[in-house]
Amino acid sequence: MKYFRRMKQNIAVTPFLDEIANVSDAWDMSTGRQDKIKVQREAEAIPLRGLVKSKIGGRKRCDVHESRYTTGSAKFLVARAFLESFAAEQDAELSRAKIVRLMPGRRVFPHIDRGEYYRLRDRYHLVLRSQAGSYLKSGDEEIRMHEGELWWFDNKAVHEAFNDGQAERIHMIFDLLPRARFAEAYGDDRAA
Repeated sequence: MKYFRRMKQNIAVTPFLDEIANVSDAWDMSTGRQDKIKVQREAEAIPLRGLVKSKIGGRKRCDVHESRYTTGSAKFLVARAFLESFAAEQDAELSRAKIVRLMPGRRVFPHIDRGEYYRLRDRYHLVLRSQAGSYLKSGDEEIRMHEGELWWFDNKAVHEAFNDGQAERIHMIFDLLPRARFAEAYGDDRAA
């Protein structure tokens, strides 16, 4: 496959799901994704890491490389620990991250993630809940991701998702900047 690569499987998802369940307003903390991004209007999100707004300056949001943990992420220590561990394992810098839920019959509409931020980063999905398997298409390839699997996929190609199951679908979606691309992103010698 060109657009997908399974990185891990059999990851225990119960600790992540318990963490989400223990935050009563988890899905209501931030509605920016569905309110502001048309192709994401049917997806709910819990932002864990986002761009550093003070670094926007004259750039578009999709060109801002700097990211940080959100205030709300302090309630998701299992998720944070996983993200940090996997980033270290990949010798990469953790960038933006979120937990995303699609209810039955909902979708993420076809789109390409454009901009300097996305051009340099790799996108990952950790499937936390998906009873029937999660449908995702990128380029001309379609797959079903299953609970406990971690996938890399090419978000620079046209991609979309659909929950054709009877229950909610929850993924942790995050980006990593490989060390080899640090200088290109930041214009400094962090790669050394």
